[in-house]
Amino acid sequence: MPAIFEALPGLEVPVGAISRSLAEMWVNTAADGRPAPEADDARATQVNLVLHLGLNSTVEDALRQFEVLVNFARRYPSRIVVLCPLAVDVPRCEMRAKIFGECFLGKSKSDKRCVEFVMLSYSVCARPFLENEVSICLSTDLPLYYWAHRFSANGRLADYRYLLGRAKRVLLDSAIAPADALTYPWPNPGAIRDLAYARLLPVRQSLGQFLAAYAPAALIAGLGRITVTHAPTLAAEARVTRAWLEQRLAECGLAQGTATFAVESVTGENAGALAVRFSYEDAARHFQWHGDLRTGQAQFEADFGTGLTRLPAAVSLLTPEYALSEAMFF
Repeated sequence: MPAIFEALPGLEVPVGAISRSLAEMWVNTAADGRPAPEADDARATQVNLVLHLGLNSTVEDALRQFEVLVNFARRYPSRIVVLCPLAVDVPRCEMRAKIFGECFLGKSKSDKRCVEFVMLSYSVCARPFLENEVSICLSTDLPLYYWAHRFSANGRLADYRYLLGRAKRVLLDSAIAPADALTYPWPNPGAIRDLAYARLLPVRQSLGQFLAAYAPAALIAGLGRITVTHAPTLAAEARVTRAWLEQRLAECGLAQGTATFAVESVTGENAGALAVRFSYEDAARHFQWHGDLRTGQAQFEADFGTGLTRLPAAVSLLTPEYALSEAMFF
């Protein structure tokens, strides 16, 4: 994790001078003739976001997430705190800080949006002081969002009760989180959001819009099995799709236990393959959707007793920055 802190962009500053250093950063930037906000309201932030990099993070991964946050801030001006814990076997007691700022032009020259980063590297010994330092770094009177990325154990993350309890949303990615992360007894379970669910928004919308053309009774009559198949790299997305389908079909009137839901990994498929199939007691009735998230192409095929329908469609996942905003705000 020291390598991650060193690799992240920014200027190292004393931990006790973060607020002053952020203010001076903009003043010095303007004095040098570089882009900077002309007034405090020009860089007014909308949200506080804490990205907590788990010990499973790598330098390359951390830099990718940093870029995701920069892209996110182009739409939502933010104060972002990036937490970089040191390994548990680091004996020294230390906390280091970096600051980084960037502004972007919106639709006009007067539409300027800025992001401020504070990076904090801390050892286990300095852990008791972390929440106090984070609270100082955040903008007051703004909602807090907490993104836990690649943490190694639920119990270790659960120790950060200040962040988990105060956050309006706690963001996890079930594709890379511990297996029971979404069912773990977090302090505020209602705040948990899965990034895998968020990035599947276009898939859910496409499936929902197609199936909405048929009466709910036609969808569930004689329905015996719902199967979601996926390439090995899309296991989390398949699990999310299966759970979503079970919920939506229950809202259509499907009684619990009358149909079987299954998720199957298919080897030999390309890395973007994701498919859904409804099987009925009457073999003439069926529904299937097959998507290739790599090429962006999908195909619907259905017959609910009114004739066969085939329809090509587009398919994609939300980009990471859009998935982040979807999980945070919707």
